[in-house]
Amino acid sequence: MNVDLSVYLVTDARLAEAAGHDLVELVEAAARGGVTAVQVREKDASARAFLDTVLRIAEALPAEVALLVNDRVDVFLAARDAGARVAGVHVGQSDLPVTAVRRMVGPDAVIGLSASTPEQLRLAAASPAGVGYVGIGAVHATATKKDAPEPLGLARFAALVAESALPAVGIGGVTRADLPAMRSARAAGAAVVSAICSAPDPASAARELRAAWGAAS
Repeated sequence: MNVDLSVYLVTDARLAEAAGHDLVELVEAAARGGVTAVQVREKDASARAFLDTVLRIAEALPAEVALLVNDRVDVFLAARDAGARVAGVHVGQSDLPVTAVRRMVGPDAVIGLSASTPEQLRLAAASPAGVGYVGIGAVHATATKKDAPEPLGLARFAALVAESALPAVGIGGVTRADLPAMRSARAAGAAVVSAICSAPDPASAARELRAAWGAAS
């Protein structure tokens, strides 16, 4: 898997709109600021609207920023069929099994999988689907995901990263202040939602996150 997960933006169109941002312009600004990966998450959008968003974001992102689609394998496939530069999909424990996802997306697409327990991490690493990375959370309490598990806290997050045989990204209420501890725990990256989507200046917010991650090396 050749994807830089270090500063990983997960989109939330409602948060972006509430902060006065067009989502595509926000993602473009965040890329200028230094995000390394973007996951488009549109829980309430129709398939057609979701696809349109993915296509517009794919057009706006520079080639070095990986673009992933949350949950909707059909949207990923449609975007790829339309010629969009999409790297893969991220699925949760209650979504399609990763073995089925792999059969649909083919051998080269990145598959990310949410996990929050040692058993889920073990199964992710052992899966013949070839999971590329795990998203461990929720690190802190978060209102951006209705079905988020109980918050882990940084100490438990670090313990789970240590147990993971796959690259691990922390998600759930993550702010710039968390990045030194997350990198010290040998996480592959930090996934943020409101830290960028609700920021008055998304490019500046992304720049600060990138600097915090770099300073923790």
